[in-house]
Amino acid sequence: MTHNNTVTAFVHTLRFEAEGIISVELRPHGDAVFAPFTPGAHIDLHLPNGLVRSYSLLNSPADSGRYLVGILRDRNSRGGSAYVHQNLRVGMQLPISPPRNLFQLDESAGHTVLVAGGIGITPIFCMLNRLRELGKSVELLYCARSRKEAAFVEELAASDANVRLHFDDEQGGPIDLKAFLAERPSSAHFYCCGPTPMIDAFENHCESLGHANVHIERFAAAPQAPAAPQGSYEVQLARSGQSIEVPSGKSLLDALLESGIEVDCSCREGVCGACETRVLEGEPEHRDGVLTKAEKAANKTMMVCVSGCKGSRLVLDL
Repeated sequence: MTHNNTVTAFVHTLRFEAEGIISVELRPHGDAVFAPFTPGAHIDLHLPNGLVRSYSLLNSPADSGRYLVGILRDRNSRGGSAYVHQNLRVGMQLPISPPRNLFQLDESAGHTVLVAGGIGITPIFCMLNRLRELGKSVELLYCARSRKEAAFVEELAASDANVRLHFDDEQGGPIDLKAFLAERPSSAHFYCCGPTPMIDAFENHCESLGHANVHIERFAAAPQAPAAPQGSYEVQLARSGQSIEVPSGKSLLDALLESGIEVDCSCREGVCGACETRVLEGEPEHRDGVLTKAEKAANKTMMVCVSGCKGSRLVLDL
């Protein structure tokens, strides 16, 4: 885990946003300066308990000098969101990484369709507000199990934005996502952030409907992601000239780190994008939740923390 590019922030405000969701406003500590960001970006919080967790920025990029994130207390928390909800206090200092964007917003699109599920509203909220600032054509579908578990509903309802809210407990079940997407023009740009089943359905429906401009962001690795691959393989590093043998059962990231190769990494789950590495030769076995289906098929980059090799050899730009 690399800490050398972090800046120190302090917790300025903690606010209740919905059942199980708080927003955390961070401001620079001392002489620290926050880097600018674009809609869809996220930052890593380096928590005092040693964990590093990624959270999407939801405030306006024009609103410089602060970062605002929304954090759901995950029922299956492995210590990150539980720590934030139980132990984070106003005034506490935290190292944070500069913003990184794997969910870029195309501000030139003629029409944009935003789909958010639960806490997936955080990057989508930022995108909606940015497109409205620019006077662009944009609509939002925001789904949650119930109104009380949906953050920023009051702000959205009070605005004149084109927003459709769907709460499962009020509507008797989940929305017919395919029908919703089928009514939208294929020329639009489509964005989705939310739970894995929703994103999987969104990707499949967009593919079957011929919607080409599809962008997703996952909060958790795809559930089908298996553990380290069986069988060893060789990794050649183009820049250093090193050759590394990755034994069966070992992750590529661990093999690289043990060989003294510096690789940025945070989540070790294939969702934050810190370890994305260019592939020069060979066929990766993709197990991440960052790359789209098309990007995985292109085999130009891979997330070395969870992905492996389908053959016997990879050549990486390291």
